[in-house]
Amino acid sequence: MSLKTELTSADLSEIRQSALGAADPLGIAAELADAADDGYLADPEDAGYALALAAEIAESRSKLDAALKYVDRAVEAYGKRDDSQAAAAHALRARILFRAGRADEAMAELEPLRSLLTQHTDAAAYLSAALAVGGRTRVAEEWLTEAVQTTLADREKGQTAEPASADDAGLLFFLLQQRHRVRHALGLQHDAHDNLAERLETKLANTTAAAAEPGDDLLFWPQAEFDKLLAQWPDLAEAYGKSWDEHRAHLERELVRLAGAGRVGLTVLPGSVAGLDKFAGDPAETKTRAGYARQLATGPGQISWPPERNAACWCGSGNKYKKCCLPRSR
Repeated sequence: MSLKTELTSADLSEIRQSALGAADPLGIAAELADAADDGYLADPEDAGYALALAAEIAESRSKLDAALKYVDRAVEAYGKRDDSQAAAAHALRARILFRAGRADEAMAELEPLRSLLTQHTDAAAYLSAALAVGGRTRVAEEWLTEAVQTTLADREKGQTAEPASADDAGLLFFLLQQRHRVRHALGLQHDAHDNLAERLETKLANTTAAAAEPGDDLLFWPQAEFDKLLAQWPDLAEAYGKSWDEHRAHLERELVRLAGAGRVGLTVLPGSVAGLDKFAGDPAETKTRAGYARQLATGPGQISWPPERNAACWCGSGNKYKKCCLPRSR
């Protein structure tokens, strides 16, 4: 796999998902480092991200010297940035140090990040993961418990009741969730915080299940049908796009979003103007189009998503997915 000469943030995210399955992941790690060195990144601010990714790849192949070299450069590239990406790079460095048998240095790297548990939603995950590698799962439980108690105390000061949902809980949900997992790994009995974590996870699962019903956002209008659709109902351009390219881009982005939210078995629902016209209700109304989508979801003709990168694109253009709709999500 040879990386292209200019990498975007989206490209780096795609590499993160595919690099470990490549024939030469260590070669990709070296190319990522070269891209950061030689200015082959679309945004120079992504240098830390590229180098941290190279470190993860090297770590996964137990090349700890190379991994440490890459992650040191990643930390240097992030400089004084105090965002979550920079903090995650420090946690990655600690993880590699643990693997290299340098536990004291690893803990010194993690201690300053402890306060981030009440600031960054993903801090609970990367800190507990690093501590687990170092055999400090009990420490992770202590840090997470303290962060949960601090966050709950802040809610009580504002006289806020128990969170009604994961969204309402915000950062607290991620702390409770990660603490619950860590305590399960330690074999500890449930306490009140574990019970709250389970209640919120159940509410989230119920909400996700309710949202899983297909809506009109997964209706796909093949090019000829799209032209007919806008000719008959011009106002639907607001829902589906003013052009077929815009329509396909909207669908691809929505499918990527749903996949990122954990949805599996995603399919595109090809519609027809005749079918929508026959369906009971006013096509201008969202509920009518959503009902039509649910009808299509129970019948044949659905298009599985995503196709393989080199397979024909789902939109029927005849082009390869990687050259057609895949880039539209970016």
